[in-house]
Amino acid sequence: MNISEVEFSFPAAHAGNVFGQFDANLKKVERALHVTVIFREDKIKIIGSEEGCRQAKEVIDELIVLSERGNVITEQDVNYALSLAMSQSASVESMTQLDSDIICHTVMGKPVKPKTMGQQKYVKAIDDKMIVFGVGPAGTGKTYLAMAKAITAFKANEVNRIILTRPAIEAGEKLGFLPGDLQSKVDPYLRPLYDALYEIMGAETFQKNMEKGLIEVAPLAYMRGRTLDNAFVVLDEAQNTTPAQMKMFLTRIGFGSKAIITGDMTQKDLPEGARSGLDDALRVLKGIDEIGVCMLTAQDVVRHPLVQKIVSAYDADEKRREARSRARRAESEKSGSRREKGLRRRR
Repeated sequence: MNISEVEFSFPAAHAGNVFGQFDANLKKVERALHVTVIFREDKIKIIGSEEGCRQAKEVIDELIVLSERGNVITEQDVNYALSLAMSQSASVESMTQLDSDIICHTVMGKPVKPKTMGQQKYVKAIDDKMIVFGVGPAGTGKTYLAMAKAITAFKANEVNRIILTRPAIEAGEKLGFLPGDLQSKVDPYLRPLYDALYEIMGAETFQKNMEKGLIEVAPLAYMRGRTLDNAFVVLDEAQNTTPAQMKMFLTRIGFGSKAIITGDMTQKDLPEGARSGLDDALRVLKGIDEIGVCMLTAQDVVRHPLVQKIVSAYDADEKRREARSRARRAESEKSGSRREKGLRRRR
């Protein structure tokens, strides 16, 4: 292998942020791309293969731009920059472009924006389509980004109200009878939606709009018989709907409305053997222009990097199980065929 060297200027003021504590980010780049990075004063030298040097420079350039824009560089930023640099289809400006697509700010002033290319496509689909399915594993920002877009549309008077809903189904455990009135009983199922609303909108503003009926957080069963005009509707945890519930929800959509349906195919809490309304809808509705479908992957996970590893591990295990199941079926079919031929010969 031919050894190459690349040397370029580096703003020393951003070294601590870009390199990370104890140079953890720098070491991650070195391990992933099999290069050596040397920092002296205001210069960086990268030593390794020609391709490794090019990719390492791309990653460091992206991180410098993010740092200069005031971002605190996280492990997730480094991981995603590495995955983009190692992807043949990724463009050089990709991460810096993502950083400029701000949807809104939280009540604490933190910008809400897509952090991956998959999330960027999801946000664009919400802008362009009347109904959007956001499907992907935990931590990909499906619900949070949808709610950020809903609040932005509400504040801009593009819609008159926000309706957030999810099926009230227990996640693999029986909770028994819950105390309180009907709202108290369903609130625990809707808590993740409240949490996101509080963070983006603020508890006081949320409560005022809730009391006026401009924001509604309700279980899916409450949607039956309604027509939702001039509303931004978010259906969360759609993998736990039945086909009948999904059809009921989709046929509620009225004029001037937008609906976002989010779900994770791998986390169904339906009874054994029951069909998911999300699976059904994706199959039945494919090809309708006004409906967008965004399939997010483990690469789009923006929680702790460990979550991405957990999602990837489960995906790999699921693929192994499917491969073993197919092999067993094939072997069973072969055995059946051999037995049938043997019976024929004996006859």
